[in-house]
Amino acid sequence: MRISENVSLRPYNTFGIAAQARFFSSFSNAMELEELLKAPQLKGLPHMILGGGSNVLFTRNYEGGLLKNEMKGISVTGEDDSSVYVKAGAGESWHGFVMDCIKHNRGGLENLSLIPGNVGASPMQNIGAYGVEIKDCFHELEAYHLQDHTVVKFNNADCQFGYRESVFKRQYKGRFAILSVTFRLSKSPKLNTSYGAIEEELKQMGVQEPTIQAISQAVINIRSSKLPDPAKIGNAGSFFKNPTVSAAKHNELKAAFPNIVAYPVAGGDFKLAAGWMIEQCGWKGFREGDAGVHARQALVLVNYADASGNDIYDLSQRVLDSVAEKFGVELEREVNII
Repeated sequence: MRISENVSLRPYNTFGIAAQARFFSSFSNAMELEELLKAPQLKGLPHMILGGGSNVLFTRNYEGGLLKNEMKGISVTGEDDSSVYVKAGAGESWHGFVMDCIKHNRGGLENLSLIPGNVGASPMQNIGAYGVEIKDCFHELEAYHLQDHTVVKFNNADCQFGYRESVFKRQYKGRFAILSVTFRLSKSPKLNTSYGAIEEELKQMGVQEPTIQAISQAVINIRSSKLPDPAKIGNAGSFFKNPTVSAAKHNELKAAFPNIVAYPVAGGDFKLAAGWMIEQCGWKGFREGDAGVHARQALVLVNYADASGNDIYDLSQRVLDSVAEKFGVELEREVNII
C-alpha cells in the first residue's frame, strides 16, 4: 500500500483540471481501503473516494486523502427464468461493463451505453439516458461505511433513487464507499427505442428488427455525434440537471415561449430541457479563454486546455443566472463541486 504526496489530479478528472491532492492512493478491496483509512498520514484529515473522475470539478487543491476506487471484476451471482443477476466491481468502467452485458445478451442497460465514469458512480447518480435509469435494473450494492469500517448492503428502496439522485448524494454523502453493484438483467430484453433519436438512428443504420446490440450502437452513434470526447476536450458530460416545474409554471412558460421543450412527468409536473433554455440565452458555443459551452450541446461545459476549476464554475454561475433571469427557472448543477 503506497500513499503518494502532492499528486496532480489532472489525469484523474475528465475535465482535466490541474489540481493537486495532498495525499493520494488507490484500493482494490475493502481490506486495502480500511488500511488506508487508518494510515497515520491520513489521521485527522478529510478523505474522498474517487471513481472515474467524470462527475467532479476541482476548484481547489484537495487538502486530504484522495482514495481511488480500483475494485474490479464482473460475475454472475444468480439467475431465474427471466433474469440474470450480474455483479460488477465499483472500479469497472461503466461503458466496459455495459459492453460485457451486451456481449452476453443481457438486456436492460443498452440505452446507457457510452456514459463516462465507473460502475460505482452509477447508483450514486442514478445515471440515466434515453428513457432508462439505473433504478430500472438495480438489484443491490455493497458499500463500506467509512467511519464504522463495516460493509453494508443496500437494496433498491434503501437507495431512495430520484432524478440524478440517491441517498448517497443526500444524507449519506461522504459516509460510504461503494464496493460493488449488482444488476438484474433480462434474458428476454424489453427494448426501449421510443426516446430521443434512437428510432431514427436505427433506420439510418438499416435495422428493421432491433436488438440490444443495435440499440447500444445507435446510442453510441448519437452520443458520439452530440457530445465531446473527454479524451480530446475536457468535460464531465451534462453539467446541469433538467429542472422540473409545476403545470402552472409550464403553462406560463409555454405562453411566453411557445417552442419550449418540456415533457410531462409523474404528479402532473413537467420536466424542462435545460439545454434548450441555455441555448436560448445565447450560451451554446460560447468560449472565454479555455472555458466554454460546447458548440453541439449546451448542457456541456468544456475545458479546451488550461481552464481552472474556478473558470468553469464561474461560467456555470453565469449560465444559471441568465436562465433564471430569462425563464424564472433555477437550474441545478449535476457535477460535484470540490
